[in-house]
Amino acid sequence: MERIVEPEVMDTAEAAEAYDAMEHGEVDQAFVDRVVALGASTGHFLDVGTGPAQIPILLAQQCPDIHITAIDLSEEMLKIAKRHVADAGLADRITLECVDAKTLPYPDNTFDGLISNSIVHHIHDAMSALKEMGRVARPQGTVLIRDLIRPETPTDAQAFVDLYAAGDTPYQQKLYYDSFLAAFTIAEVNEMLVQMDMPGAIVVQSTDRHWSIERAV
Repeated sequence: MERIVEPEVMDTAEAAEAYDAMEHGEVDQAFVDRVVALGASTGHFLDVGTGPAQIPILLAQQCPDIHITAIDLSEEMLKIAKRHVADAGLADRITLECVDAKTLPYPDNTFDGLISNSIVHHIHDAMSALKEMGRVARPQGTVLIRDLIRPETPTDAQAFVDLYAAGDTPYQQKLYYDSFLAAFTIAEVNEMLVQMDMPGAIVVQSTDRHWSIERAV
C-alpha cells in the first residue's frame, strides 16, 4: 500500500496528552537498552522527536555520564516533556528545544550519539531530516533511529492496532493506525540510508513492527 502522510506536528494539547497517555514503557525501555548495547555510555546525545521525553529520561537514568539535547517541533509535546524532565530531576542533563528536524541548527559532527524513536513517519520530507541527522552525528558515534514498518495492507495495520493497542481509547487507536499508514518499508529505509552521511550504519528489522538504523561505537 502507498504511504499516507499524517500531520507532521502534534500541535494540539489533546493529541499530545493522548500520545503521552499511551503505554510506551516497555517499548521505550527496549529502545534505551538497545542504545546501551550499541555502546552508549558517555557524551552528548541528540534525541530527534523526543515527544514527552520518556526515552531521554530513561537513558539519562541508565547512563549518568550522558547529556541529552532533546528536540521536538510540537510546543504541546515539549510542555509535557518539561514536566516529565522536572519530575525526574534531570533538567541539568536534558535540554529541551523546539527544533525542526529538517533544518537542525547544529554544526556538523556535533553529537557523540544520535537517537530517534517513532518520528520519521511523521515527517513529510523524511529524507531531509535523515540527512540532517547524519550531518550532526559524529562519524564514530552511536546511532539508533527506530520507527514503524508500513504493512502491506490496511487490514495488516489494523491487526497491529488490535494486538498492541486493544486497551487504548478509539482516538489513541486511530493515532496508532494512522502512524502505520504513514510509515516506511524496510526497502525504502535502505534506499534512504544510501543517501545519508552515516558510514557504518545498517538497517535491521528490530521487532515485528519496527525497523532500525543502527551504528555501534
